[in-house]
Amino acid sequence: MAPSLYPFRTVSDFSVRRAGIIIKKDHAPADAFADMLGNWLQDKGITAITNQIDPDLDILIIVGGDGTLLHVADQAARYSIPVIGINLGNLGFLTELTEQEAIAALEEIITGAVTVENRMMLKTRIIRKSQPTEYHYALNEVVISRGTLDRVLQLSTRANAEYITTYKADGLIFSTPTGSTAYNLSAGGPLVYPGLASILVTPICPFMLSSRPVLLPPETRLTTRIDDGPGHYAKIIIDGQSAWDMQEDETLEIEAAEHPLQLIISPHRDYFSILRNKLHWGIPQTQNRP
Repeated sequence: MAPSLYPFRTVSDFSVRRAGIIIKKDHAPADAFADMLGNWLQDKGITAITNQIDPDLDILIIVGGDGTLLHVADQAARYSIPVIGINLGNLGFLTELTEQEAIAALEEIITGAVTVENRMMLKTRIIRKSQPTEYHYALNEVVISRGTLDRVLQLSTRANAEYITTYKADGLIFSTPTGSTAYNLSAGGPLVYPGLASILVTPICPFMLSSRPVLLPPETRLTTRIDDGPGHYAKIIIDGQSAWDMQEDETLEIEAAEHPLQLIISPHRDYFSILRNKLHWGIPQTQNRP
């Protein structure tokens, strides 16, 4: 189903028999909290498994932060497993629950109606000598970066085969609305409400100030190639993880994925309250100083 056709937000009763717990790696507080959570779920008659994603899970509970959720978003989306995040540090954009809120919120979730947001994802691959690689998936963004090279990239970019421009920049960010608060935001791109299905194209430190971010419909298939001549390459980074080195004779393809991530929304806060908290909207500057 195309991203523009599935509903952004749904509310339904929730039945949980099997729960998965994904724990932040090498983090003792997360390990301890996950042990407590597993025992609590068992007391509720719910089977809990740790650091494993099976298609028959009814819910996936992330114990850590946004990075931990990003690492499993692809599998959770592929199996249509609803996900909820518990952040043991500062609240994230995706992991909305605090440690103190978690048990009460989970009690509400397993005994009543649940609000789920379908968060659009991207899929990307490289075409090499007419042979495509396997798809990789992103919840936040696909980034073309010059890495440690000491020159800007020239990236010839098209939307549905229509030529957009050749960006001369340190790189390009192809972002989902969910990812608009990540690298896109720091590169000067716009904030986009996650219910607006779209793909953002944001140049990184463009050579020309007239190179501005572009917002495209979710049905768009984007392609880009290095237009610098032989011997040039770029790094492809997907949700913070290095994926490929792209050569000048290869094409990167990006489009919306078929399956969204089903993100369970905290009953205690909404999207705009998270923005206010993370971006310090409405807080005097003197209160932001350490």
